Amino acid sequence: MGYEHGGMSGMSGMHVPDLPPTTGRLLGLDLGAASPVAWLAVALAALYLAGLWRLHQRGISWPVLRTTAFLAGCASVFYVCASGLQSYGMALFSVHMVQHMVLTMMSPLGLLLGAPVTLALRALPTSHGPTGAPRRLLLWGLHSRLGRILSHPAFTVPLFIASLYGVYFSSVFDDLMSSVAGHTFMLLHFLVTGLLFFGPVLAVDPWPRHSGHGARMLELMLPAPFHAFFGVIVMMSSRLLVTAFAAPPASWHVDPLADQGSAGGIAWAFGEFPTVLVLAVVFFQWSRSEDRANRAVERARERAIARGESGEDPALTAYNERLRQLAAQQP
Repeated sequence: MGYEHGGMSGMSGMHVPDLPPTTGRLLGLDLGAASPVAWLAVALAALYLAGLWRLHQRGISWPVLRTTAFLAGCASVFYVCASGLQSYGMALFSVHMVQHMVLTMMSPLGLLLGAPVTLALRALPTSHGPTGAPRRLLLWGLHSRLGRILSHPAFTVPLFIASLYGVYFSSVFDDLMSSVAGHTFMLLHFLVTGLLFFGPVLAVDPWPRHSGHGARMLELMLPAPFHAFFGVIVMMSSRLLVTAFAAPPASWHVDPLADQGSAGGIAWAFGEFPTVLVLAVVFFQWSRSEDRANRAVERARERAIARGESGEDPALTAYNERLRQLAAQQP
């Protein structure tokens, strides 16, 4: 479903639909106004499926849930960049904010839960020649100092916060909205910011930096108050924050200040569900890790008993022996 695009353009310099927004027009596809980011999502889905086919040819199975998650992530990127959310998002702050929140808070979760790095490491050729270069490059990135810097919370958390305050509370947003290239860069920035932030927290794939489950939960919560406060500021502001959304087409009968308030409410509300979802995933991983550790200890104890040994935990045995020595030294 496409829409007529007239000669009317806002501060962005890019065309917006002539017809006023309705639920059907916002949710329907508008491929004529699709961002290049939408086609990037299609390319990523094709590469993922090619990797799956390569594994299938070698008789290697792959979890269906991972495939579903990754394709859902690609579909969400394509949808918000190739529907009315893309075209009407050129003139309405609220619609743009939906696009921003999905690309930063929702799409990365699907892409990361699909474990694309693990799939690539299994599917890419391992030869020492040119065909093995992509896999070697990927491994270098995972073990490089640059990778550790880009995945450190001292980088990812400020980047996440800057994608809100630094973009909308400065001239950066209006500058990026002035061209197709700038707008495309902004959408990619939102997506990459989410990937860099959630990647080390979810830790589904191999990652340059490894943290304990508790540290990952804390890292997840660090930007939460900044995110909520940003939404409140936008919601409560009595003046327009960005020029690009100051003059929507008059025929739409949209109050830009009221629309800005809606954008703030969307930003504020969007932070809860992804955070709870990721917390649940990390907690589940933590629980499984503890279960595996306990089973390993139990197997070691059973092997010790089978050898005629006591089967007690060596650390506990050493601790008890130390207590006995201290007791013997007492007068």
